Amino acid sequence: MTEPADHPLVTAVKPLVDAMGAELVGPEQARADDVVLAWEGEDVIAVRLPQLSDSLDHILAAMERQHGMPLADLDRKMKQAVVRTLEARGAFSVRHGVETVAGALGVSRFTVYNYLNRETPPKVSS
Repeated sequence: MTEPADHPLVTAVKPLVDAMGAELVGPEQARADDVVLAWEGEDVIAVRLPQLSDSLDHILAAMERQHGMPLADLDRKMKQAVVRTLEARGAFSVRHGVETVAGALGVSRFTVYNYLNRETPPKVSS
């Protein structure tokens, strides 16, 4: 059998696992709340999901990589777009989510709440 690290299933899910801030463990190390992934009926790897608060940190780090700069350096419109994206991903259901996002954006909690309360920007017709 292929080593788990070289298994095609592991190769396929690793980018997603990394983006989520999850951890890959051997199926024999899986705990009750881990997700065991099987390939052709054989357990190959288990995914240990992060705590929600850790996930938010990973999401923010991924957004910084996507934008190529610290989120605090974005302009106001981009910060508003980041807040909308984070809201859609459930970031504000995490305890201290608003404070964490405000810190990453370099704005106050009040500003984040204002961004959340803004209506979706109108679409420009061509």
